[in-house]
Amino acid sequence: MERVPILKLGDILIVSIQIDLDDQSVLSLQEDLAETVVSTGARGVIIDITAVEIVDSFIGRMLSTIAAMTRMLDAETVVVGMRPAVAITLVELGLSLGGVRTALNLEKGVVMLEHARSAEG
Repeated sequence: MERVPILKLGDILIVSIQIDLDDQSVLSLQEDLAETVVSTGARGVIIDITAVEIVDSFIGRMLSTIAAMTRMLDAETVVVGMRPAVAITLVELGLSLGGVRTALNLEKGVVMLEHARSAEG
């Protein structure tokens, strides 16, 4: 089973989804991400879904679950790189991704997290 890599950039973790996710890989990602947030003290998580071409309710729930989990661990989550077709599909499925912030690309996601952090302080 392939694992999704988790990269560290300062106090931000970057998760770039480059593989087709199945139930087991999502559970592994959630577990790995929770452990990494705690062990690194990360304040932000960026999930890059640029390579995701097809989305279903499973992926939508996974993004919402990860965002809720990281919030409980004191880190904000931003999803970046969503293609128009993916956004349309999520809306058609009735998935609002409540609590999940989005940005067009990785750079804007980093800026969003930095801005949120400076607003806290």
